[in-house]
Amino acid sequence: MGFKPAGLLTGIGSVPYTDPDEALSLIFQNMPEIPHWPQMPKRGFKEGFAFQFLTPLVRTGLIRLEGDRAYFDTGSDRWEERMAEFYALYLAAAGGDVEALEAFSIPGESAAGFFSFLNRVRQEGPGEALYFKGHLAGPLTVGFNLKDAGGRLAYYEDQLRDLLVKTLALHGRWQAVKLAGLGRPAIIFVDEPGVSVYGKSAYITVTREMIIRDLNEIFDQIHATGALAGVHSCDAVDWSILYSCDLEIVNLDAYNFGNSLLPFAAELKEFILRGGVLALGIVPTSEKAFAETGQSLVNRLREIWEGLRDRGVPGRQLLDQTMITPACGTGLLDPGLASRIYRLAREVSGAVREITSA
Repeated sequence: MGFKPAGLLTGIGSVPYTDPDEALSLIFQNMPEIPHWPQMPKRGFKEGFAFQFLTPLVRTGLIRLEGDRAYFDTGSDRWEERMAEFYALYLAAAGGDVEALEAFSIPGESAAGFFSFLNRVRQEGPGEALYFKGHLAGPLTVGFNLKDAGGRLAYYEDQLRDLLVKTLALHGRWQAVKLAGLGRPAIIFVDEPGVSVYGKSAYITVTREMIIRDLNEIFDQIHATGALAGVHSCDAVDWSILYSCDLEIVNLDAYNFGNSLLPFAAELKEFILRGGVLALGIVPTSEKAFAETGQSLVNRLREIWEGLRDRGVPGRQLLDQTMITPACGTGLLDPGLASRIYRLAREVSGAVREITSA
């Protein structure tokens, strides 16, 4: 790993707009070095994960849509035939077939922000951008929100989980190819708050090995394009799981859960020493943002850094390998609050970059 962001800023993904131009203005004004494409859930249910990231499963009929409900159509008498069709498509795309990879794209009507992002950069050039950032939902998060025809959660069914992981992996690859085609390297985050189920009694069959294996399959496809891979989780989780994955960036809600890093300081030290990046979501994505300033948030960061240094994490490397983000997406917030969050994030990023350059 050779990525040393030293305070560079990016966003998580969702923003509270229905007009792509408004969304892109917010992003490029505040995050010009690593702009992200905007997911806009307020445009309707077609901006959801089933439409954006699971297209081949829908088109092959493995996932059935009824209104705004999606489920695996395991009761169909054509299930096996459709499975064979999907895996043939997967093998072709994984083997480098460009046309087959396009089957793992986002439909134009399901991500106006993504295609507006591509068009803007193509027309205006990359500007200050050093990287372009994309994102997709993770297999745990998706697998616990999809069921089969009998009402069983998809994540618990090996066959269905494999379909999800392979679809998300090649979608991540497709995004990375499209973003890198704009003239800058891509960074792809897997948004996976579902990691928080690990260790809870209600999810006893979800193992550490399952989580790492599934995420690594996605990261492998992202890395195949030369892109950087990251994961975002907005809860207090066992961070050692994510440090053990084959990825460059671990992102968390550091405003609310910064102290959750401390019990895993030894594992973080190993992650940092091999070049891993800690992306600290220090700006709250709630009304609390109105009570904070750039300086108050930098003070919070200093407390986190000091706590980690006291537990053996090398301070200089930690600073060099820190990114800044909002705590989470802003898609369901008021636009005025989202604007406040993005401006605060820009202030914090500027302050951290001054600290790291000292």
